[in-house]
Amino acid sequence: MLFSHGLMDIFYLVIFPGFIFTMTIGLLSTQIDRKISARLQWRVGPPWYQPFADVVKLLGKEIIIPEGSNKISFLLIPFVGFAAVILLSTMIWLANIYPDSSFVGDLIVIIYLLYLPSIALIIGGSASRNPFGALGASREMKLMLAYELPFLLATFTIVVKNGGIISLGGILNYQASNGAMITQGASCIIAFIVALFYIPAKLGEGPFDIAEAETELASGPLIEYSGVTLAIFKLTKSMLLFTVPIFILSLFAKNIWTPWTILWYLLILFFIILIKNTNPRLRIDQALKLLWFPLSGLSLAGIILAAVGL
Repeated sequence: MLFSHGLMDIFYLVIFPGFIFTMTIGLLSTQIDRKISARLQWRVGPPWYQPFADVVKLLGKEIIIPEGSNKISFLLIPFVGFAAVILLSTMIWLANIYPDSSFVGDLIVIIYLLYLPSIALIIGGSASRNPFGALGASREMKLMLAYELPFLLATFTIVVKNGGIISLGGILNYQASNGAMITQGASCIIAFIVALFYIPAKLGEGPFDIAEAETELASGPLIEYSGVTLAIFKLTKSMLLFTVPIFILSLFAKNIWTPWTILWYLLILFFIILIKNTNPRLRIDQALKLLWFPLSGLSLAGIILAAVGL
């Protein structure tokens, strides 16, 4: 029995819903993004397998370590964010498949895991000893402090609305009995809107691609990365493109283990692509003002409405 349980744990982490499943859907989502963006710009765009080919190519390239960098941090930190995304995806999907297996407070653990890819980017850029990398890391740190606040408040709105449940499985069971959170009043609709704007900020997609800013900082924190380490960072971002929307859907849309999930996910993906291709990149001060004031204020209003039962 112990051996069988161990095999199942490996299956969950490596096959489904862990690494292979999340990586495949994430890379396909990246391809959808690239193809639609190309069409909007009157280009043909890459073939469907291009994201997979890019990763395979990077895995075969040499890893170049910049002189004077903190070698241990520089080489190991990409794998920290990568491992966090694998664990994050596994927890979210297992909570949807087996809600009763969720533990009290796992929602807090999931939010902490969401921090790690951003922290990995910050530490990696700082460890590279490149001025552009350090500047990109600084921007990512400021941006992280800005977008996490309204999202935490939006998540707290859900907790207030459901009577204090802080486990993802408990939230899913609550929605199974009472309907999707997004249908339960103005407070949840406000929280969902805030969460939608959190997604491109978290992923560093336009107009929040401030840290990497390829035309200014030549990829910022990633400027010195190459080979396997760069592939890991690219994979992490692609997997987040799948994992973060799935987490939002778990909080607001009842259960992602349904055929409707595909439509919901594609709509969110289209929203991200539309925002990315129709808005210029914000300056860091503009992003902070947008995320701290209008969105955080909106989140606070959602909590107040949830507290009074709306």
